[in-house]
Amino acid sequence: MLGGALAGADEALLTAFSAFALPLGEAFQLRDDVLGVFGDPVVTGKPAGDDLREGKRTFLIARAIGSSGPEAGASINAMLGDTSLDDIAVDALRSLIIGSGALAHTEHLIARKSEEAFEALAGLPIDTVAKRALRLLAEAAVTRTA
Repeated sequence: MLGGALAGADEALLTAFSAFALPLGEAFQLRDDVLGVFGDPVVTGKPAGDDLREGKRTFLIARAIGSSGPEAGASINAMLGDTSLDDIAVDALRSLIIGSGALAHTEHLIARKSEEAFEALAGLPIDTVAKRALRLLAEAAVTRTA
């Protein structure tokens, strides 16, 4: 969008770019949230469960709390942000998140937002080579493991 604006794209093209960029940005952020909880530390370069210890209130966490029963939701709330969580506690918290259905729901949402972005990209009135490059970048953004 920024490139289009700087190049003097008209409003219709900027709107088309936005239809691609906004769902892609959401999918990217959701992937980042999943990696912050479930990412492999060897790949991400961050300690396992770091986002849980920091108490990040992401969509994934909100969905887990909202989809859990009262006891599990209270456990998630109590453990979230505890900087002293060891690996066993992090695994327990991950299990609660998975058990709530939040991980599966978030993965489904990533796929839906990605598809929305890819459909918008297909309709962009730009060069095929540029579309291919944007598609590769977009795929990397939403399927990344680090």
